[in-house]
Amino acid sequence: MLTAVVTGVEGQDGSFLTEFLLAKKYKVIGISRRKSSSSDPRNVDHLLGHENFRLIRGDICDATFISRIVYEHKPHEWYNLAAMSHVGQSFQEPTKTFEVNAQAVIGQLDAIREFSPSTRFYQASTSELWGGLTCPKEGYKEGMSFHPRSPYGVSKLSAYWAVVNYREAYNLHASNGILHNHSSTRRGLDFATRKITRGVAKVKLGVEDKVKMGNLSAFRDEGHAKDYVEAMWLMLQQDNSDDYIIATGSGATIEDMFRYVCELADIDFEDTYEQDPRFMRPSEVPYLLGDYEKARKVLDWKPKYTWKKLLAEMYEFDLKELQRELR
Repeated sequence: MLTAVVTGVEGQDGSFLTEFLLAKKYKVIGISRRKSSSSDPRNVDHLLGHENFRLIRGDICDATFISRIVYEHKPHEWYNLAAMSHVGQSFQEPTKTFEVNAQAVIGQLDAIREFSPSTRFYQASTSELWGGLTCPKEGYKEGMSFHPRSPYGVSKLSAYWAVVNYREAYNLHASNGILHNHSSTRRGLDFATRKITRGVAKVKLGVEDKVKMGNLSAFRDEGHAKDYVEAMWLMLQQDNSDDYIIATGSGATIEDMFRYVCELADIDFEDTYEQDPRFMRPSEVPYLLGDYEKARKVLDWKPKYTWKKLLAEMYEFDLKELQRELR
């Protein structure tokens, strides 16, 4: 039986990936921080009784803890999905962001190098590496220049180059998945797409009058997390490790997404949106579009969801969940 370690297992991507791996008969070791509140996501609670799933609480910044996991399990595959993943919050906690998103990645790579060099490593990278200032019409391709515009992007770029370095210096099978924006019904409530679908559902049901957000002009290539975790797995099935852009090749501005969900709800956008300066960032990433041609050719991967299909699924989920809560 193949063994995989998934850090950040209780997050959106971690939970979908775990379900995907269990369906392929893997044994999955899931790593997650100790819960600090009942509001934290619990996306793998339904898997806790699965015979091939084990949840371990621990801090990926603890090098001793990580080394012990690598030494004890010597997994076939290691997926690092844990991160301080909120871009806006990274401006408030830049040092902590770097510790989690960069330093901890080096700790994992070095433990694998020392105790289990045959382990195949996946790093959850991000389209925030690009910065969105000079996005070509057809979208970003692998090898284009990076220009991160947030502490989050800077930390992720450091991790990206650490993966490349360990691949070249120590011949580890280590790959970066440069994933463009992706969401689902498991997305955290403080991310733009979920704030929209949840907020519009609340307005539709009369729970709230407005949805308060920041700048809506940013353009995003938005896909579904279920599609993207399959791409992660495919990267580690290749004979040679490499870096891949995972995207849909299409997208919309946050305002267009907001307006579309308002159309689904049959409510007026102008009466629903309220700009809140608390959500404005010191520097914005204006335009992110990805070209996934390499993933299509090498991995035989392509997305199944469009951003409209994704948002429709999320809105219907949030509407039904809120209706249940209001009963």
